[in-house]
Amino acid sequence: MYCYKCGNKIDTANKIMHQQQCPFCGASLHCCLNCKFYDEKSYHQCRETEAEFVSDKKSANFCDYFLPGTVRITVNTDKAEQARKKLEELFNKHSRNKSKIF
Repeated sequence: MYCYKCGNKIDTANKIMHQQQCPFCGASLHCCLNCKFYDEKSYHQCRETEAEFVSDKKSANFCDYFLPGTVRITVNTDKAEQARKKLEELFNKHSRNKSKIF
């Protein structure tokens, strides 16, 4: 499996335990983003229909259906920050234009 956060390959010969962390970046390994069933486009972003909803996909969880994923995924963790910057730019531009009018 590959760590969702740093992309490094993780040895999954042994079972991934609940609190186990990536040896490279310290991210939780037993989380939705590292699971075989994680699918951003599925209902609750999980293809396992019996799994309970997990709100924080990056944090360790106790899901019994967790299986290490085999595909390297890329997660844009800065979406909120990018959206915030765009809003600030928009409102700052709008403020500057208003001051020129008066």
